[in-house]
Amino acid sequence: MNKFTKLGLFTLLLATVVFSSCEKEYDTAQTVDDEAIKSYISKNNLTQMQPDSAKTGFYYQVTNPTDGSFFLNTDSVLYDVTVKSMTSGTTYLQSPANGNLGTYVGYLNSFFQGALSTTITYNIPALRTAVLKLKPGGTARILLPSYLAFGRNGVGPIPSNENLDFIIKTYPYHKQWLFDDAKIQSFLAAKNLTSTKDASRVYYITNTVGTGTDAISDESTVVYKYTGRFLDGTVFDSSTDGTFSTTFAGIGVQGWKNIVRKYTAGAKFRMIIPSDLAYGTGGRTGIPSNAILDFDIEIVSVTN
Repeated sequence: MNKFTKLGLFTLLLATVVFSSCEKEYDTAQTVDDEAIKSYISKNNLTQMQPDSAKTGFYYQVTNPTDGSFFLNTDSVLYDVTVKSMTSGTTYLQSPANGNLGTYVGYLNSFFQGALSTTITYNIPALRTAVLKLKPGGTARILLPSYLAFGRNGVGPIPSNENLDFIIKTYPYHKQWLFDDAKIQSFLAAKNLTSTKDASRVYYITNTVGTGTDAISDESTVVYKYTGRFLDGTVFDSSTDGTFSTTFAGIGVQGWKNIVRKYTAGAKFRMIIPSDLAYGTGGRTGIPSNAILDFDIEIVSVTN
């Protein structure tokens, strides 16, 4: 056997050992995760958990309403999500209290980008698989092994090799504006408030009729006092310790513009703005995606 043949044989053997070592490590990770999940199921008496039909390694259970059709990949899904560690119980991700998440079922993986402050798209088919077994309004719980989630690298607050407990709660609406309108009506009924619904879907309540004579136009400079809240009463912004002055055209909240022009200086009123006429799916600093806004406003002066 010449030295070139010996070298080739040695290289082949070395490659075989390395490949076998990697294969063994991968199989071990699967085995360890699967044992951990089975132990978690037993410890928490999750008797309704079942392995996915393709036997890829995740377990799930679903709770569905009696009526409705199952989601399709092309359907919009409005949902909240909670992601916890199966080891420590630490909550890694939680939908915002005053908003909700939404996407197409086929794109369910993309919510990780914003939630984890990453530009990487993580493809986690288990989420879609479970949601495709839901009807709008149903809930899925998914036990996800680390090798089907974020693996040895982890991401954001999620460490490496972490098995995850997902809960995805969907809502019985395919359109955000319908969901918002239902939430606003429920809020008004619970607070015993009588309001007027504008054609734009903003609800408003007049407390004091204005005494000013100048109508508000796009060219007007308007001085306001206001307090902005979420439906749970949390204040996100306020100018009651001073005043806020801007041209009417400079207001960035479309729902505000729809209602303010109905009033004149001296008016005090309240308006509840659906999310698509506020900051929409993108939100802004301090305001989550799909947040409904509740404003108390006083028009101090109008200059044309």
